[in-house]
Amino acid sequence: MIGLICVRWHKIRVSALAAACLALIGLAAPARAEPVVVKHVQGEITLPARPQRVVTLDFTSLETLDALGVPVTGVIGTLLPDHLAKYKDAAYVKAGTLFEPDYEAINAIKPDLIIVAARSGPKLPELAKIAPTIDLTVDEANYVASALANARTLGRIFGKETEVEALIGKLEASIAALRTKSATAGKGLIVLTTGGKMSAYGPVSRFGAVHRDFGFAPAVESLDKAVHGQGISFELILKANPDWLFVIDRDLAVGRTGQPAAQLLENPLIARTTAWQKKQVVYLDPVRWYLVGGGLPSLQNCVEQIAQAIERK
Repeated sequence: MIGLICVRWHKIRVSALAAACLALIGLAAPARAEPVVVKHVQGEITLPARPQRVVTLDFTSLETLDALGVPVTGVIGTLLPDHLAKYKDAAYVKAGTLFEPDYEAINAIKPDLIIVAARSGPKLPELAKIAPTIDLTVDEANYVASALANARTLGRIFGKETEVEALIGKLEASIAALRTKSATAGKGLIVLTTGGKMSAYGPVSRFGAVHRDFGFAPAVESLDKAVHGQGISFELILKANPDWLFVIDRDLAVGRTGQPAAQLLENPLIARTTAWQKKQVVYLDPVRWYLVGGGLPSLQNCVEQIAQAIERK
């Protein structure tokens, strides 16, 4: 009888141990992802499960995915910014350039998801023949709100909603703090330099967040419709006489040899502006502003750079 009881007790202990192990396995195993409906610039797709092999032909998405800890398989093979330099490693398949996908390389990956945006957006129809493809181009006329919406889309796709909201919360707090300073900082003018020439950008342009979201009044009202910038002269800058001059050196962003922005602006007319005389010329990080754009880390960096420039005054 005692032996029988021992055997039964042994079985109960084994069963309890097995149940505990199964419970632990269940806790460790990732939850099964439900299908996700994704609306994007060029339409809508349904992803049946969480993508495992991801190709992104967009630095903005790559930067946000990197911040969220989402692994990618294929990336752009050229002009990788220093803060994304780890993706130069051979472990990451080089899937083309900002404008031209390497279809053969992408097809070999057998991706579950391909992400395109502004520069690579036109290639979506061809890429969609390989794998589900979404276009996360940022709306230039509504830049920050559109960038945050895209980040939230990535969060939903990869089950990173909590992480996305934490980054967005920090960013929105930083923008709110900047706006309290910019409200009384005076008028600003955004200038991009390239090849020895200058273009100015207004509130509805790709750099219009300086005005619409960060709160600087525009020094030139007529630039409102210059979405892609308007060629300008030194005389126009002097006439506008901005309190703040925000400068983006495109040549530096893309690694092109040219006259540096700081050298180009060493001009007697510029020297007469309020911005120059008060040392309120801010050379914005050209990689973050021109090349990467609306990734959450770059947006945070852009806000902090301008906020620090105001605080130094």
